[in-house]
Order: sequence, then structure tokens, then C-alpha cells
Amino acid sequence: MTIVKMSWHPPYRSSKFRHVYGKPASKDQSYDGLPITRGVHDNHCCAVNPHFIAVVTECAGGGAFIVISIRRTGRVDPHHPRVCGHRARVLDIKWDPFNDHRIASCSEDCTVKVWEIPDSGLKENLISARKELLGHSRRVGLIEWHPTAKDILLSSAYDYQVCVWRLDGAGVVVKTPVCVIRVHTDLVLSVGFSEDGSRLATTCKDKSVRIIDPRTGHLLQESCGQSHKASKVLFLTDLNLLLTTGNSRWNQRQFALWDPEDLTEPLLEEDVDGGSGVLFPFYDPDTHMLYLAGKGDGNIRYYEVSAEKPYIHFLAEYRSLLPQRGMGVMPKRGLDTKQCEIFRFYRLVCVKDLVEPLSFIVPRKSDGFQEDIYPMTAGNEAAMTAQEWLTGQNKGPVLMSMRPSTKVQNPYPAPVDSGLERSASSAYLSGPNKLFLQEVNQNSEHDLTDLTGWQEDETQWVSARSTPSRGVRWCESAAFPPPAAEKELLQVFYSQQEEIRSLREQLEHRDSRIQQLELEMKNIRNQLRASF
Repeated sequence: MTIVKMSWHPPYRSSKFRHVYGKPASKDQSYDGLPITRGVHDNHCCAVNPHFIAVVTECAGGGAFIVISIRRTGRVDPHHPRVCGHRARVLDIKWDPFNDHRIASCSEDCTVKVWEIPDSGLKENLISARKELLGHSRRVGLIEWHPTAKDILLSSAYDYQVCVWRLDGAGVVVKTPVCVIRVHTDLVLSVGFSEDGSRLATTCKDKSVRIIDPRTGHLLQESCGQSHKASKVLFLTDLNLLLTTGNSRWNQRQFALWDPEDLTEPLLEEDVDGGSGVLFPFYDPDTHMLYLAGKGDGNIRYYEVSAEKPYIHFLAEYRSLLPQRGMGVMPKRGLDTKQCEIFRFYRLVCVKDLVEPLSFIVPRKSDGFQEDIYPMTAGNEAAMTAQEWLTGQNKGPVLMSMRPSTKVQNPYPAPVDSGLERSASSAYLSGPNKLFLQEVNQNSEHDLTDLTGWQEDETQWVSARSTPSRGVRWCESAAFPPPAAEKELLQVFYSQQEEIRSLREQLEHRDSRIQQLELEMKNIRNQLRASF
């Protein structure tokens, strides 16, 4: 009889993000009383950065959006100032990734405008824009900033054209884009840059997915399959994949994965459900996690993506009874690393005029910084200028560390009287104590430990000071008794604390220098990859 040995496989896929859960903010930590737009355009209608949150609002006789401080939670004043320079409904808003005080908006009045928000926020209605872009003949529905080049903005309108604008020139009104893309035969539904901005992916109402060179407007790839009607698109550049969400032939909501070098057939098509709202995809390249949020839904599904089959692995689903009208996403540099937060949405809940922050958290017991879930991420510094990108250069994002800065504060009070310190110091350095310090200095090169390798722990320093060395005892030597006067004891105490503070400063500078060198190595590596 032949015995067949069966290998055992776990019923689940091992992943550090398997237990990620969504945690909505309480009402006092949300933004209540916002008249969220009731427009039918399929956009997020919300933009967020670490300083401000912007939401498209209802406005009679024109278009407007509101900008409030990210920390100004609770009930919003109904008379709060707004950005109201458009003559028709605002359709899309986006913050500049390299300037937290600059935001772009597009409208049904056929214009794109760029605004500067003061550091303290809006004190009155903002009407005058910093830049006004005039190049479309019909309403503008989409805008997108370049991910690595400064002062490059893209817009798409109902005239089937996609325009690339340069914003670093003189003058308020810009009428000539640097590139006009005319390869679409119908309305453009979504646009997405690759990680270095060298390619542009678009979805169109004609059911095709296209990859375009944004500098020249040349068509590089175009899908010919009709089984998947794509509506939203984004690059998964770190995995060399392209993801689209849309509908199948049987009107099932689904997502599809594509090879960016060959769009003849999708690598994967997977049905989600039979809902009618548009599926918005959000991707985090640092954790390789994909979030799918449907317009009008109350749930958010999240997956983990890999470069090998079956590519996408379902993790869990967040459920809520309140449907979302749109979504804003906080950049990674604005997350709370102490709570192990890896993603944060801002859900627009129209039925309650509420903007609800929703954090996705990895459950960890430790309160320390988690290196494995917070790798180096894209920062708010541009990798190149607009001129460098237009001349053909490609550079990846400038990376930054999410480790919070550790500044050691002085836990001890400063001495009250500086004259008291000087007198105590002179008293302590006279008589037998001076002889004791001379003997310690003579033996220091043999007995004292290198201070730069020590840990930041006061007990180690104190224990070393109290350890006998070559027969010399700090507390037990009869020939060199310790100072007995209160002033002398105070001076000894403050001198020890000063040494501790200096050691901590050395360690802090060392860690900062290490982080700086790591960032420089990462940026040099990205430049080398781009050059090859």
C-alpha cells in the first residue's frame, strides 16, 4: 500500500496587515455643518494635506469650496470664508504636493485656477486667484499635479482634450499650455501619473485605457478589450502594474489589472458586487495596500497587492451605515505613527453634512516607531523643476523618513542664582577635590569608557561615576571626602546634569546625521535608476 504524504498549508495568507481595521473619528473630532456639494460629477470633492482640508460646497450663483484648518474640528461656522472666484460649479480640487498652501480648482466655467491660502487660513472670502488657466472650450472636470516636478499641472475637460500647464512663468493669466493631448474620442473619465511622471494613464467613455507620453502627447499603448468598461485608473508603479475600476458586460462592478507594456488583455478581472456607484481606487505603495471605496456606499474594501499571481489578496472590509459622497486622503507625512496609522480617509457624508476622518490602523502593542510598516516615503520636496522635466528628465520622488524627531527636553530646573554656581564651583575645585580630579584625569585614558557608545540612560552614567577605579573611591575615600556644603552639592548635581545633557545632544546629532545620510543614499539610488 502506498502512503501519500500531504503537505499542510495554512488556511490564510501570512501578512503583517491581516488585522488592519478602520477606526472612525468621534463627532467632536469630525467636521460638522459643511454644506457638501450635491453635484453628480464623479470626483472626490475633497482634498487634504497636513495643514488644511478643502471641501467643495453648495453655492448659489457660482462655484465655491471651503478651506479650514485640519485642527479646527467640530461644528463649522456657517459664515466661514470660502474660495469663491469661479462663476460656475467647482468640479475638482487638488492641493499642490510640494506647497501645502497652494491649491488648484477647476469648474464648469471652463477655467482652472490656482489659489494661495494664507498661513493662518482664510479670514475673508478669497476671490482673486494667483493663476488662471484659459485653454479649454468646455467645462473642466479633472485636474492632477505632477508627482515629482514642481509647477506642472494637468487638466482635462469635456472638449476631450488634456492640457499640461506650466505655472512658474510670469503673469496671472496663462492661455497657452505646454502640451495639448488630443488622442481621445470621448469624455476622459480619469487620469493618473506614473510614479516619476514620465507616463500618463487615462480612461475614456469609449471604454478604452490609454498610456500617453505627457510631454509630447503621443499615444504609447491602448487597450482593445471590451469586456471591462473602465472608469478610474491608477499606476501601481512599484509593482509595474496598472489598475482600473469599472463595470463588466453584465454591469457588475469590478477591477482589472494590466501590464503597462501590453494592454491587449487584462492580467486579472475580478467582480466586486452589483452596486451602481463608481468605485474609487486608492493605493499605498509603501504597504502595497489597495482600498476600494464606492460612491454612495458605506463600506471600504482593502486588499494587499503583489507582483505575482494571484496579484490581489482580500484582507477585510470596513462597514458603515452612512454613505460617502466623496473621499479625501491624508498624505503619509500627516499620519499618526504613534497610533500605527497607515492610511486616513476623510469621508464626505452628505446626509449629515459631515466630514468624518477614518483611520486604518495596524494593531501593535508597542508605542515605539514601527520600522516595518513605515518605510521611506515620498516627501513634500520636488525632485526637479518644470524645465528639467520638460527637457526629458525623469526622477522618482524625494524620499523622507516618517520617524518623529526625538528632542530630549531638560527635565531638571535651571539653577536660580548664577553667582551661587560660580562660588560653588570655585569651592569644589579647591583643596583635596582638585587633587582628586587630577588623579582621575591621569587615569582617564585607561579607565573611562568612550561616551559616544553609551546609551541614553542616566543610571549607566551615574553607576560609572560611582564605580571604584584603581583604588580611588568616590564615596568611600577618607583622603578625598565628598563636598558637604549644600552649595557644593548643588554644583555637583548641576554639573552632572550638564554632562548628561551634552551626551544626549551628541547622540541626537549622531541619529540625525545617520538619517540624513540614509536619505541622501536613497535619493542618489533613485537618480541612478532613472539615469539607466
